Amino acid sequence: MLYQTHMRVSLENIRRNLEAIRSMIGPEPRLLLAVKCNAYGMGAPGVATMAERQGLVDWFGVATVPEGLEIRQAGVRLPILKFSPAFPEEMEAALDHGITLAVCERTNIEALQALSAAKGARTRVHLKVETGLGRIGVAPSEAPELAVFIEKKCPNLGLEGVFTHMAASGVPQGDAYTEGQFQLFMATTRRIAEVLGRMPGLLHCANSGVVLRHGRKTSLSMVRIGQAAYGLYGNLVPKAGAPAFYKGMISFQTRISFRKNVVKGSFIGYGLAWKSKEDTWIGTIPMGWCDGFSRKFSNYGRVLVDGKFYPIVGTMGMDQCMIDLGPETDVQVGDEVILIGRSKDQEITPVELAEVLKSVAYEVICQIGPRVKREYGFPGV
Repeated sequence: MLYQTHMRVSLENIRRNLEAIRSMIGPEPRLLLAVKCNAYGMGAPGVATMAERQGLVDWFGVATVPEGLEIRQAGVRLPILKFSPAFPEEMEAALDHGITLAVCERTNIEALQALSAAKGARTRVHLKVETGLGRIGVAPSEAPELAVFIEKKCPNLGLEGVFTHMAASGVPQGDAYTEGQFQLFMATTRRIAEVLGRMPGLLHCANSGVVLRHGRKTSLSMVRIGQAAYGLYGNLVPKAGAPAFYKGMISFQTRISFRKNVVKGSFIGYGLAWKSKEDTWIGTIPMGWCDGFSRKFSNYGRVLVDGKFYPIVGTMGMDQCMIDLGPETDVQVGDEVILIGRSKDQEITPVELAEVLKSVAYEVICQIGPRVKREYGFPGV
């Protein structure tokens, strides 16, 4: 291994979580696995190829066209949905690689129709309806008219699906709002069916939070799963009876690259931000904020070495940071350092780091940079 800072991911636990989701939603709805942001930081090609080969999912979801191309290049053949509209210059690549696009406004739809006609292609689209998140989507009152435009005025397009996204689905205080969004979405799809004379084949609104708190009634014909599959639902509150999910998905780790003894009063790191209060040993690790470990952990974060916690000291650099090993230590150059994960009986979790950052667990993982190689196996093994 040429770069010692790496992340180990348990594909087995992702598989088990997808099986748990399937047991919750039943056999009928299609299951879409979101692999955006590099599969929530866990490596989209590896995760997607495993899920397809194991027959665990029916669709994949991405945020960008390049994300879709990446998993196509890895050999994925299942349908891929881009969750937001593509810019005109992105459309040809999406069509050429079988990436289904979301649409929600006429100008974008006209551009997609023109390209599809020029290529002699029949292009499936999913209509995004805005029901309360406030991000993108056609207003419910305008959705039937836009659906008719797609079906009647765009001969090279086919309305395959209609979907929306929930704003507060994972917590009890959001239950009433989620129910309101769901009812508005259902009313909108009924009006679409009335004007088209048919119901689009794929209706989807349920994400991890909706499934965990609202159950099968929201499954409709497809369910989109992200957080729950990756065990990163620390901010979600499942209802009683929801299956237990595996959370220990990753081990983010590196090694001690240098060790030195410093005397009391020595400064460590940029800006003289830490000063030793006693003679102590300092370990350097080849990991910095470029790898996605937030600079906010300077003089605040901690790591694990052989089951013991050691504080990060000084200002973290782009590529290196230091830890205080104490006045006496057995830690040696080459020893394994756990940044996220378990070492013996101790653990540092993404939820713990997210609380420090006032963020969410999956942001912590998604920020782990591209030069950190993803390996597959049980974390800590």
